[in-house]
Amino acid sequence: MTYKIMADACCDLPLEFVEKNDIHIINMTINMNNKEYLDDLGETFDREAFFQAVKDGAIATTSQTNIGTYLEIFKYYIEKKESVLYLAFSSGLSGSYNNAMVAVDMLKEEYGSIDITVIDTLAVCLGDGLLIYEAVQLKKAGKSLAEVAQWVEEYKMKLYSWVTVEDIKHLERGGRISAVSATLGTLLNVKPIIVMNGIGKLVPFAKVRGRKKSLQFLVQKTVEGMIEPEKQTIFIGHVGVPEEAAWIKKALLEKTSVKDIQIYPYGPTIAAHTGFGSIALFSFGAEKNNK
Repeated sequence: MTYKIMADACCDLPLEFVEKNDIHIINMTINMNNKEYLDDLGETFDREAFFQAVKDGAIATTSQTNIGTYLEIFKYYIEKKESVLYLAFSSGLSGSYNNAMVAVDMLKEEYGSIDITVIDTLAVCLGDGLLIYEAVQLKKAGKSLAEVAQWVEEYKMKLYSWVTVEDIKHLERGGRISAVSATLGTLLNVKPIIVMNGIGKLVPFAKVRGRKKSLQFLVQKTVEGMIEPEKQTIFIGHVGVPEEAAWIKKALLEKTSVKDIQIYPYGPTIAAHTGFGSIALFSFGAEKNNK
């Protein structure tokens, strides 16, 4: 039986890849300057204009996907008798996953048996995207829904996300650090290093003085943590700084032999929270502690 892979727009995979591999994307809503915009992987959304607005200090907010939306989407595939593997972005950052599970329970009561598998990837942005990318490769290789789901459950605990931001004041405006910390960080040119922990939450890991050192730190930690790099595809994500992403790719290739390195911009849902200049590396390493 065929099955549909489903994901959220904040996986930030390129639209061409999504369309080519028939992935169902759940679009997300962004509010900026009292206007609502749709994160649809750039199909209609002007990503560059959004990046510029964020760079100029605009604050954007995002909304979780509601239960009604999940009911509508899942019902469509139930009626088609098509199985679904939904790789949801981290429950540690949004209530969307929990809403999806409520919708599944409601549909089980209505239909009895349904074939919808929902996995909390404990990841977001291109970390989520990397799990989806690899799931697609497994599906192409003929793996069943159950086999792909098992792989995702295992490898989501081996996914490493190393993130830094350019403007620490953006984190303050978004309510993620205190005003005092932001002021001191700006004065000292401190760049925070953020990671995704084992329960899917973004947490501070280190503070590095200077932009160049923060990028070098991301490279160092990625290289140190990778297992079997020759078998890995690494994703680099960024908000409006493609030249720095290219520098990181070059630095990685000088230090390790990986199968592939792909560079993509963040979408607006994630860029709204990290600000202009954020950059991140995503790779697989040893299993993380579940805390």
